[in-house]
Order: sequence, then C-alpha cells, then structure tokens
Amino acid sequence: MAKGKLTKKDLNKVFWRSFALQGSESYTDMQGMGYTFSILPALKKIYSDDEDQLYESALRNTALFNTTPHIATFIMGMSLALEEENSEDPAFDTEAISSLKAALMGPVAGIGDTLYWGTFRVIAAGIGLSLAVQGNILGPVLYFLFYTTLHVLGRYGGVHLGYSAGTKAMEKAFEGNYLEKFTEAASIVGLMSIGAMTSSLVTFKISAVFKTAGGTINVQNILNDIFPGLLPLGLTFLIYYLLNRKVKVIYLILGIFVLAIAGVYLGILK
Repeated sequence: MAKGKLTKKDLNKVFWRSFALQGSESYTDMQGMGYTFSILPALKKIYSDDEDQLYESALRNTALFNTTPHIATFIMGMSLALEEENSEDPAFDTEAISSLKAALMGPVAGIGDTLYWGTFRVIAAGIGLSLAVQGNILGPVLYFLFYTTLHVLGRYGGVHLGYSAGTKAMEKAFEGNYLEKFTEAASIVGLMSIGAMTSSLVTFKISAVFKTAGGTINVQNILNDIFPGLLPLGLTFLIYYLLNRKVKVIYLILGIFVLAIAGVYLGILK
C-alpha cells in the first residue's frame, strides 16, 4: 500500500475538523457531509496534481456515513490510506473505499457506543456524582475532564492509528473475531460499573417509625437487617422492568420526582 504523502500535521488537521462531523447531518447522508469536511485537507494533498480525482473523491465521501463520532476518525484514517493508494494506482477500484466505510460503520459503532456511552460515561458520571452529592464542585469538573479527555484521545489516536494500520489490520481483526470479543468485554465492564453505581449512588430509605407498647419499630432498620440496600435494588429493577415495557424515560423521571416529593412530604421516605 503506497503511503507517505500525509504527514502528522495533515492528520492533525483531520482530527480537529472531525469535531464538526455532526455539524451538517441529514436523513439521507447522516454524517456524510461532515465526513468529507473532516478529511478534505488530506484529500487536497493526496490529489494535489489531479483536480478531477479530488472532486470525485470529495463527492464519493459524502455518501451515507453514520458511526460513533468519538472514534469515527479511525475509519477516516483507513479510507485516507486507500485514497493514497488510489492516487498511485490507475487500476485501483474506488468501490473498495466506499465498501470499507460501509463495512466498518457498524462494528466501529458497536465498539464506540459500548465504550463511550456504556462504559466511560458511566464511570465518569459515577466519579462526578460521588463528589457532587457532597456539594463538591470537583464533581462536574472531574466528570467533564475524565470523559472529554477520553473523547479527545479517541479522535486523535483513531485517525493516526487508522492511517498507519491500513486495511490489513482490520482484516486480521475480522478473521480472529477480535472486534466481537472486545465489544463483549467492554459491555461487561460497563455493566459492572452500572452495578457499582446502583449500590453507592441510588438512595431510597423509609423514614416511617411505628410506636408500640414495647417501644418503636424502625422499618428501615428491619429491612437493613434482612437485606442491606434492598429498596435501592428493588427500585433499580423496577425502572429496568418499565424500560423493557417501553415506558418513556421522561415518564419514569417524572414518576420518581413525584414519588420522592410526596414520600418526603408525607414523612414516609427520606
């Protein structure tokens, strides 16, 4: 594969412009226009001596594209490696470039969504919330820094890794089923993080105390003796059940608000 036209500076331009990937989405092309905008400086250098090929490449890359934006640059880097090969080989089939993008959108989205939406964001929220509930300003700050740093690293590393790896690395990944294994491992980590957050951040306690002839009965203490954290766990499973029943999230949020306000007002919850 002929490579060498693009420098680190050229790839960095793609990295910075990739933040506008979703700036011009449509129902027909999704992120297609943003994709071409992101890689256009690199295309201009690759086809600096052939304006017709440059126009053809720009038009070709506006086709439907949609994947997790955080690591979409990985596909950009790989397609640029193929664009370079196309500029050097007159017999190169440009359909391979479009096929590569179409083939990688799904797997990259599976990995990206699992990592960034299902794992990194959950962990960052857990770190931030644990401080925010104590009134510590570092809560939202650490959430922003942790998640944003991983986001930037994903975009930056993606374009450089994709360009240097080319298509051979992806062929090996598909042959060894590594993508599916990696996605499954990331899903497990995300679920573990969510489980840890449930036990530490979901608070649901009963404040009702009943007086008897022999003293008082504290309902919450009895529940703690039977199963510590039973109510938060039960509430979590209830929300999960309702989500599976296609109940809208906004209704669940409003329901929790009403339950919390009414319960505290009546002296039942705390």
